[in-house]
Formats: sequence, C-alpha cells, structure tokens
Amino acid sequence: MNQEILQAYLRQEETPAYIFDLDMLKSRVRMMKTILGERAEICFAMKANPFLIGPLKDTADKFEVCSPGEFHICETVGIPMERIVLSGVNKEKCDITHAMHTYGNAGVYTIESRKHLELLEMCAKEENITIHALIRVTSGNQFGIDEEEVFDIVSKKDYYPHVRIEGIQCYSGTQKKKFSKIEKELHWLDDILTRLKETCDYDAEVLEYGPGFYIPYFENEDEVDDESLLQQFADTLATLKFQGKITLEMGRYIAAYCGYYVTRIVDQKINHGQNYCIVDGGLNHLNYYGQAMAMKMPHHKHIPDAPSEASDEQSEEQSEEQSEVLWNICGSLCTVNDVLVKQMPLKHAKIGDALVFERVGAYSVTEGIYLFLSRRMPRILFWSEKDGFTEARKATESYPINTECTKK
Repeated sequence: MNQEILQAYLRQEETPAYIFDLDMLKSRVRMMKTILGERAEICFAMKANPFLIGPLKDTADKFEVCSPGEFHICETVGIPMERIVLSGVNKEKCDITHAMHTYGNAGVYTIESRKHLELLEMCAKEENITIHALIRVTSGNQFGIDEEEVFDIVSKKDYYPHVRIEGIQCYSGTQKKKFSKIEKELHWLDDILTRLKETCDYDAEVLEYGPGFYIPYFENEDEVDDESLLQQFADTLATLKFQGKITLEMGRYIAAYCGYYVTRIVDQKINHGQNYCIVDGGLNHLNYYGQAMAMKMPHHKHIPDAPSEASDEQSEEQSEEQSEVLWNICGSLCTVNDVLVKQMPLKHAKIGDALVFERVGAYSVTEGIYLFLSRRMPRILFWSEKDGFTEARKATESYPINTECTKK
C-alpha cells in the first residue's frame, strides 16, 4: 500500500485505525503455495488476526482454531468445518459436542493429552462417528505430549475406535532467525514418524508443523528474502523420509506485512528538554511480538496533514531545508508506560500529521490491552485495488464491558 492511498484515507477518515491490505495478504499466500508446491498445505493460525479469515477463505487451505470464540467466528464467516483444525490445550466437552453434533466427522482435532484423547473418543462415540485427529508432540512446554507417550498412544490406537489418528502436529515457537533450528526440528519430527512406522507399524498420513518463520519488525533488523527462505524450506521437505501430506501452520508470517496502524498527532510539548508528540492511539493498540517497542524503531511513515497553499516547488524547498527533530511518541493512556517510540526522527512534525506503523497485520489487532482505561477500540478497514476501502469493524466503545451490570 503506497503513501498516496494512505493520504486519501487520512483526508476524510478517522483515526486511530487498522488498515489491512488484502491484495498484499493474498499475494503473499499465493507466493508461498507456488514455491512450496502441491505437497504442502497452508493453514492460517487465526489467532494472529481473526479479521483475515474471510479474505483468506479462497486462498488458505485450512484454518487453525484455538478457542470456542474463534470457532464461532469461523461459523459466522462461513469457513467450512472440513477446513478447520480444532486445536487448543483446553477443549471442553460442550464445545466438542457442538462441533461433532453440528458437523459430524468433518475437520481435524488435535490431541493435547491422553485425557484429551479420551474426551474426544467419548464425544465421538456419543455421536456415533469417527473423527480425524493429530497427536501434538510437545517441544518442551505445556503443549502436547511427550514422545514416549505418543508411541504408547499409537500402539494402543485400537482402544479408541472413534478417533482416527492421522499423524502428528508440532509447533515450537515463533520468530526463528536461524534456519538450522527449523531444519533440525523437521528432521526430529521425521525421525519420530520413521520410528512410529518401524515400532508400531503405523504409517502417518499428515505432518502438521508450525515453522515459526521470522518477521523483521524494526528498522535495524536484516530483511528476509522470503522466496529464498521458502525455497530452502521446500528443499528440506524433499529430504524427509516422510512422504505424506504436510500442513504448514502459520499466522504471523502470513499476516504481518499486510497491516498498518494509523494514528494522528493531537498534541506536542517540550518537557525537561524532551520533545513529546501525543497521538490519538497508544500502546493498547500496537504490539510487536510482546516487544518493549519504545526502545526500537519500527517501520513507519510520517504523513503530513493537508499541505499549505504554497506551491509544490516551495513546499519541496522548505522540506529540504527542514532538519529532523527527535520526538518521543506517546499515546493517550494515563500511564507513563504509554510510549510507542523514543527519539523518532521526524521532519517538521505538527499537530494533525499522521504516523503510520507498518507490519502490524498480526496480533496487534487483538493482543493490545484494549480494556485499559475504557478507551474506544480502533476502526478496522480492508483495502484492495478492486474494492478500495471497506469497513470490517466500526470504532467500538469498550466502556460497556467495564461497566457493572446494574440489572439484577
């Protein structure tokens, strides 16, 4: 999305707001599928941005769902159950029963523990169906199952006749800068599948893996050659002994680049020799992988308010003469922690100008502390060359959620 498009929005629309470039989003997924080929399916982890599942309906192959709320969003948007991987470390009986009773044996369920497996078996038996499932292998945290127990469950899979175990699933974390770690994990999982075949006479059909590819959020970080990275990943997949279907679970890597957060400067001051810009948004709207963002310089644009009546030539000359000034960018929350960026260099910044924070397509839209101070939640818009700007959510007041229910 270029600056002219953002300027067109700012001339007439409110801030703060999120804007998601759907053309960029879909192009990125198509690029992944072209390089990875038919063997790999793309599964969008909707926790990264639930607003994008509708736009990705015709592009992503599957959607990972981790909560009852996310599942209901999929139902509302019309994501077929056949394309849902129902994950989550705490699946409750009422939610499992709803999915099975409504959609039969469609979709895939992850098995997070033996208790989880027993619950899935019980629910499927009650509905008289056989469901599809993947065993989640732990990477050393609270998620999934130890290798030894995986082998024990597979060896006793006939004890669970209503759960068809199709393979394994693993996600070990995000923002992996070294490809060697991803390669090591793939070969580790490949070894598990090989040993399952040798010791349990079990041929897995599916390996679902979250690679946790890296997104450079800040200006001093090296950019990623995504095409080379994906080709290297595809080449590694080709070396695996496992020859079944591979599902790649990704959220941040798919969504990050398509998002923009737009906020306006509403006040300026100098305190104790420090320059401060107050913006109409804040840290409750902006989150980069849980980073202490104020100490880093995110990718951003400074878009001046409507130009003066001076000629374009005069404006350009003035711009060349103006030097950059360092500003501390602070939000509207009543807390000293609401600092978006320290010492951001801006040229002739003034009240009414907009700051556009880039690469916020993943997590910022849901991960912020939206209920703090009961401030309004930002407007959300989609943009595409075909449809221009379309509204995905109006600016929404949060104070009703923080208000005591007075009706008894």
